[in-house]
Amino acid sequence: MRARIYQPSRNAMQSGQGKTKFWYLDFAQTDAREIDPLMGWTSSADTQTQVRLRFESRAEAEAYAKENNIDYAVTTPQKRAANVRAGGYGENFASGRRGNWTH
Repeated sequence: MRARIYQPSRNAMQSGQGKTKFWYLDFAQTDAREIDPLMGWTSSADTQTQVRLRFESRAEAEAYAKENNIDYAVTTPQKRAANVRAGGYGENFASGRRGNWTH
């Protein structure tokens, strides 16, 4: 049984860091998916792919995998630097603004 331990990256549509603090352990797919001839749905007998375990830290996830003899691979996240402007959003509407507001 192969598993992946990772910390998810932030959503590309949002600037916040929500749902990126925890570490997850996901099991890799072992059986091939099959297509149902009647409905066209994909299915698999492998139920381990539906399991996602959440941990507070990377060390806890690795300890769990070692304790349960699970072969795992750790994917380290690539952190992005915060993009904070000096004046922020409110600067767009400042009365002492030098340039014209184009909208």
